Amino acid sequence: MVSSTPRFAMVAGEASGDLLASLLLGGLKQRWPGMSSQGIGGPRMAALGFDAWWPSDKLAVRGYLEVLRHYRELVGIRNALGDRLIEDRPDVFIGIDAPDFNLGLEMRLKSQGIKSIHFVSPSVWAWRGERILKIGQAVDHMLCLFPFEPALYAKHGIAASYVGHPLADAIPLEVPRAASRQALGLPPDATVVALLPGSRRSEVKYIAPRLLAAAALMARERPGLRFVLPMAPGLRAMIEPMVAREAAAAGVVLLDGRSHEALAACDVTLIGSGTATLEAALFKRPMVITYNMNWLEWQRMKRQKYQPWVGLPNILLSDFVVPELLQDEGRPEALARAAFAWIDNPDAGAKLVDRFDALHRQLRCNTAQAATDAIEKVLAA
Repeated sequence: MVSSTPRFAMVAGEASGDLLASLLLGGLKQRWPGMSSQGIGGPRMAALGFDAWWPSDKLAVRGYLEVLRHYRELVGIRNALGDRLIEDRPDVFIGIDAPDFNLGLEMRLKSQGIKSIHFVSPSVWAWRGERILKIGQAVDHMLCLFPFEPALYAKHGIAASYVGHPLADAIPLEVPRAASRQALGLPPDATVVALLPGSRRSEVKYIAPRLLAAAALMARERPGLRFVLPMAPGLRAMIEPMVAREAAAAGVVLLDGRSHEALAACDVTLIGSGTATLEAALFKRPMVITYNMNWLEWQRMKRQKYQPWVGLPNILLSDFVVPELLQDEGRPEALARAAFAWIDNPDAGAKLVDRFDALHRQLRCNTAQAATDAIEKVLAA
């Protein structure tokens, strides 16, 4: 019998994990109003009563080189968290994304008899497919965001459920464009470009200067353009000098959070590859996907990927529906040209809306309920 007051331990890394975990927590609280949760999380989770022993931004690192620089701290946190959970056992542990951190922790907890669930399948279908063997040792159940994933796990005897994507439930099918522009103080008839460099400091370091330089080029060519740049918590001090250096005359408006309003309001977005690209697709926005990283890390990534696409919208639709300008291809001039191509071709944008709408409906299946149904079965086992 499942307790009416289950205790969940959770780990969510960075802003996207905090968002996904908060949407899951909403479903858990609805199913079990007396539940409690603790571990590593961010402000959205804390607003739902989550007890964050460490903040989620401690895990906001990217790539082997950056992980190596923070290795001792990350391992220390993971060991301390594991010790605490083994001593004071939760009913179940739920790792939210962050596979490089969570899978090792889940393996340890599972070996001690603590039930382990992972929410958001690592992209074993895109790169590093060998991780599925470690996943089998680490988790009791995988909660999958995309419909093709459970079959991959079934081949390896790993229990998995397709639960849809919580963002597809949270983001309305009809984009609140006018309301979002009003909330952000943007004119209804302006052409708006959203700049989304990412939520990690390393992403901002490599990607934001290119996006801002592209904005400066676009503003010089068409002075009436408006630019908005949503920032993850704690990044303003890093981004403001970049704006002054790269795009002082472009009038870039910096937003504390509010990425969904920015995406709903914009006509096109220049965006770093990651979860945000799926959010942009769910808001039916034309986009130009870019990414930039340390050269050695890029060489490693190129060798390990299995598909021609990097951006989630392209992967899910198995087509280059939006351009990807990665690494050296993502020069400011190329980004500006690709953005103008969307702005100047509304027919192409309309066709894109149709494809993104179909994707949105496919991923929209009440994730909170589907996930809690699966979690309840694990708790009852």
